[in-house]
Amino acid sequence: MQVPKNNSSLDPPCIFASSCLFAFPDSSPLFISLIQSQRNSYHARRAGQRKEEILQQAAQLRQGVPVVLLLHELSEYEGDWSILPVLPHLYANYGQSASWFFFIEEETRVTLPALLQVLHRYQAQKEWFLGKHLHDNEASIIHHYAFSEDPGSFSYPDPAAGWALSTPLLQRLTERIQYEHLKSDFTIDLEHEIALYIWEEGAGPKLTAVPEFCTERRENCATTFTTYLPNCGDPVSKKDVFVAVKTCQNFHSDRVPVVKATWEKDAEFLEFYSDVTDASIPTISLGVPNTERGHCGKTFAILRRFLKVLTFQVFLIYYSCFLCSGCRMVLSRAAVSRLISSGCSCYSDDAPDDMVLGRCFTSLGVPITHSPLFHQARPDDYSETLISLQQAISFHKHWNIDPVAVYKHWLQDTHPRDEL
Repeated sequence: MQVPKNNSSLDPPCIFASSCLFAFPDSSPLFISLIQSQRNSYHARRAGQRKEEILQQAAQLRQGVPVVLLLHELSEYEGDWSILPVLPHLYANYGQSASWFFFIEEETRVTLPALLQVLHRYQAQKEWFLGKHLHDNEASIIHHYAFSEDPGSFSYPDPAAGWALSTPLLQRLTERIQYEHLKSDFTIDLEHEIALYIWEEGAGPKLTAVPEFCTERRENCATTFTTYLPNCGDPVSKKDVFVAVKTCQNFHSDRVPVVKATWEKDAEFLEFYSDVTDASIPTISLGVPNTERGHCGKTFAILRRFLKVLTFQVFLIYYSCFLCSGCRMVLSRAAVSRLISSGCSCYSDDAPDDMVLGRCFTSLGVPITHSPLFHQARPDDYSETLISLQQAISFHKHWNIDPVAVYKHWLQDTHPRDEL
């Protein structure tokens, strides 16, 4: 597939958004690509590899050297990962010279000639929101039960396939953000919330499906996706990993047995922490009373025990629900040591532990790395198209499901391993 050689036949310049951003000179179509990268060295390197691939394709097209931006390099503000806060920056710096902004993940592969042809089909002077459709099969808690009467009526983009905004739409979103300011800095499901913000109760466009934005490889795809779990180096031995399960007396008879019947056997070293000591499990009480929410006091007590009593290098913490902190957290010993020695701590036992940990680590300059393989709800709360691409690590909540069946279908490793 070839790009038309007559550049005048193409729409005005384009902007590519994902973890990296790039732009061609004025003599040819402009692309600014924003790759949704992270500060963690491994993820930054993967995003850099995507950037290099795009640069190499642009060189083969002989249309000049594009400008490529990585999301994590645009500012020090961690909230940029939710995309909406960074849109005014993109428009201010590139809105006058670009027609399209294209957003991809660090493992999204782009075929540049095909992408140029796809975008050429749409009039860049109009408001366009392009992507691969995802939709809910039932009302979902992570989407605040939006469109509960007809969940399939609203579509949002599959981030792995990439999604695009035309510059006129980006301009309107920028003006709205600057006028109204973002009402919340709390994001649960990024792409759904972006789609809702763009739709604006019918005042803005809905997502337009683009069949060439793909996840599975097939003919004529402009994008494809490899995996959310690439080879990131040598695995960690189970002997170096300590697993802490947070529970309470109320769950000793129903949730703890689920852990024991499923993944407990895969952990070399595991302890249950509760508000009471129960030798039959067994559980350990650290003297912190149970709370209805937050659980910060218990989390920090476990972290202190990890440093003082145990010698493992990697620390995993679970709720006894299903493997936010409700999804699961993984901490290195060095990170825990720095946290505890800093004096940063809970303002109350029932403070939200995930938010307190986020605030503490951010203030310490310790990067918090996001993985979409940790889920904060049940499988039924996600698009099956999306999670079928993933090798899921965890789900959250036992409500209205058979947790053992969920484990066997989505999580069970059929080939036991000695490392993680």
